[in-house]
Amino acid sequence: MKPIPCHEIRRPLLFVLALLTAVAPGAAETIDPSDPEVQREIRDSFGPGATGAFRAKEGMVATSSHHATMAGLETLRGGGNAFDAMAVVQFVLSVAEPHASGIGGGLFIMMYDAESGEVVNIDGREEAPRAFHPDAFRDEDGEIIPYRRRTTGGNAVGVPGTLAATSHLLEHYGTLSLEEALQPAIRLACDGYRVTAPFARNLRQHRDRLRHYPESIRLFSGDDGEPLGAGDLFRNPEFAATLELIAEHGIEVFYEGELADEIVDTVRSDPHRPGVLAKEDLANYRPVRREPVSVDYRGYDVYGANMPTSGGTTLALMLNILEATDFAEKPYGSAASIHLMAEAQNLAFADRNRYMGDADFADVPVNGLLDKNYARTRAERIEPEKSLSPPLDPGKPAGAPEARSGRINVEEGLSTTHFSIVDRDRNVVSVTSTIEQHFGSALVVPGRGFLLNNELTDFDADAYDDGGNLVPNAPEGERRKRRTALGEAAETEGGKRPRSSMTPTLVLREGEPRLALGSPGGSRIIGLTLNALVNIIDHDMDPQTAVNAPRVIARNGPVELEAPLYRDRSLRESLEARGFEVSDIGASGSVQMIRITPDDWLMGAGDPRREGLAIGF
Repeated sequence: MKPIPCHEIRRPLLFVLALLTAVAPGAAETIDPSDPEVQREIRDSFGPGATGAFRAKEGMVATSSHHATMAGLETLRGGGNAFDAMAVVQFVLSVAEPHASGIGGGLFIMMYDAESGEVVNIDGREEAPRAFHPDAFRDEDGEIIPYRRRTTGGNAVGVPGTLAATSHLLEHYGTLSLEEALQPAIRLACDGYRVTAPFARNLRQHRDRLRHYPESIRLFSGDDGEPLGAGDLFRNPEFAATLELIAEHGIEVFYEGELADEIVDTVRSDPHRPGVLAKEDLANYRPVRREPVSVDYRGYDVYGANMPTSGGTTLALMLNILEATDFAEKPYGSAASIHLMAEAQNLAFADRNRYMGDADFADVPVNGLLDKNYARTRAERIEPEKSLSPPLDPGKPAGAPEARSGRINVEEGLSTTHFSIVDRDRNVVSVTSTIEQHFGSALVVPGRGFLLNNELTDFDADAYDDGGNLVPNAPEGERRKRRTALGEAAETEGGKRPRSSMTPTLVLREGEPRLALGSPGGSRIIGLTLNALVNIIDHDMDPQTAVNAPRVIARNGPVELEAPLYRDRSLRESLEARGFEVSDIGASGSVQMIRITPDDWLMGAGDPRREGLAIGF
């Protein structure tokens, strides 16, 4: 079908994508994410500055895109609920942050349904094609293709889940139709918007990958053929027509109809590195409703997404380990506090790397990992003045297979986005959405205006035996009789969903929602979310201060400090004296947070690291 020109799209707009002339109390406290002074405070000051969280009473939206935040807010103001706003925000992000998420990718949804009081986890993770085999990331000589090379091309494309999961949420919990929810994104794609600095920076970094494909580089270039720069107008009428097609015919056109044909052809005909995606893979895809993981942390019930993301379980284990120490008594930013933060993350990552993956294909000992007694045994390993010197060995939680030595790849793409929404009825959603690396596989579906993910690179390309020796993955069609627990959970396999680190999080207290948060950042996502969460619960920060505060990350390796913590020489020397290797990660992540106070006010925080905006009414 020939794409419909933007001027022929006549559907009435349901929402106005414009800044409000009257805003809720607290507007004067809202930060401007593009303000250089805000960026300077993050880079150059030890403290997070004096900016305050936006306050509102009726509803709140926090995203990394001004367009998405305003579209979600107008949905709430127009009478839609948080689940309607989730769909609107996701579709607008597909236009405004095409390098980070979209209908060619996947997501995890955590939601609180105010009517039933139930916390729900919806898995919209990408899935490996059935013909995808364990040696998919080996070359003709049997050698593993380097990670940076295997991120580009059709071989890395998993079955997208974002559209199916979003449609599922609307159907079961929303009040808008899919057609209605798509309208703001259609209009934004037609009218265009000014390219942001992060978008332009990422485009410069990935233009060599995009240049493998004329269709891709064309989409993200100006009339002069040069990549779009900050401030340039970006219009995507082809994507507007694609969304219009979905609005008219439903998601079936994407998973079973002409769009499915075009997606499959794009993947399989890739001259650079073709994939094995088949139309049956798209037709058979279903989002999965899963039981959330949860843990009590200092009287708060913290809920996270279950496998195949490792995020919820690993975050819960980190919290349990910290709760078994005197972490709450340590001042933020002190060497003693960072010591405990690093060790809790390193210990939890050792277990994550060994045991976690798609639980539909492997026995993952989630209950054992979340046991408080198990966390205490892990915490007992921590010495007050001396690092445990990672890499650390995993523990032996109840239900775990026999412990074996081994390693696993923790490289994951950073191109992800997170958003949080609360409505007047106190329905809450926390969503982390991705196409994996910035610009995904670099493949744009010709004439359709959207990128396909490279999520299959989250699979481990190799495995190790009992002695830590490299074991090639099984030949196509052969299931290994004797696998390490590591390989069983995370190695490549058709129909499996690759392990993720996405950590959309909800926090309740006495059955009432109190916090929604999450972040992009690859395998750092878990630690980024942990930092923001303990800043609220243990350090009693307001949401914006908790988001702005410099972060401490450890992934069973060096302690990664965000500036300005890293620039504090005495702090760094104190950590090094304890045996830690310390590295600088600059600015990392983009936490979008909403807090519901005990007196039922909403406090939102957008992360200035990626032009976040939290606003309510």
